[in-house]
Amino acid sequence: MGSELVIKNLHANIEGKPILRGVDLVVRQGEVHALMGPNGSGKSTLANVIMGNPKYEVTEGEIWFKGENILEYSPDRRARMRLFLAFQYPMSIPGVSVANFLRRALEAVREGNKPLEEGEQPTGKMNKRRSIPPREFRTLLQEKMRLLRVDNSFINRSINDGFSGGEKKRAEILQMALLEPEIALMDETDSGLDIDALKIVSESVNALKGPSLGILLITHYQRILNYITPDYVHVMFNGRIVKSGGKELAFELEDKGYEWLRPAEEESGVS
Repeated sequence: MGSELVIKNLHANIEGKPILRGVDLVVRQGEVHALMGPNGSGKSTLANVIMGNPKYEVTEGEIWFKGENILEYSPDRRARMRLFLAFQYPMSIPGVSVANFLRRALEAVREGNKPLEEGEQPTGKMNKRRSIPPREFRTLLQEKMRLLRVDNSFINRSINDGFSGGEKKRAEILQMALLEPEIALMDETDSGLDIDALKIVSESVNALKGPSLGILLITHYQRILNYITPDYVHVMFNGRIVKSGGKELAFELEDKGYEWLRPAEEESGVS
């Protein structure tokens, strides 16, 4: 049985304002789930809470991964367990090349997954013994770049500095390919992309799909689902998942919008 991410009755606030109001969801390796909903429904908040963003306060519920309740785990520890978040707005780091950034990210994940030797104490710092030899890293990076059809010049540029929207998303997906997560959260990967960039990014995601990777694809629009086929589609409204179905649900949303799924208690003014 593969790894699974299990979210139970999750409630979360930001600065005292309730955002998530009882989310239940299960994502398993090998599955693609699309999470849709209007702006402000809590989609991005859910991804950030799953990854342990300290801006959010969990007030109720549980998040289980690999059989462990990870609510008290740091974001780093969650990442080392093979959870991954592709950000909607990736940060630029002038002066740090894509290659160096990816190498340090991979070393950080591997550091956390390697057992200490007898008598060795954790230091919280990168151990030179566990750093990745340059040749090994280059071989692995080139393998992933070929898979995703990334040009060699790309990895010598400063991470996200002057990148187009599509290039930023491709850098995130290249990082995902290297880290080999078991569950990946992709927060509005289609945001700000023109149709050509969307096709390229979608091809990269499809190249990584398989039995070892579960994906939660967060999106406001149906168009990315023309290129990445989900197994399940969920709709969020006011911090709850109000409907789930197959890909056909996404087409229904394209035709009808979201208002027909607004919970009755919201229509009556009850919150």
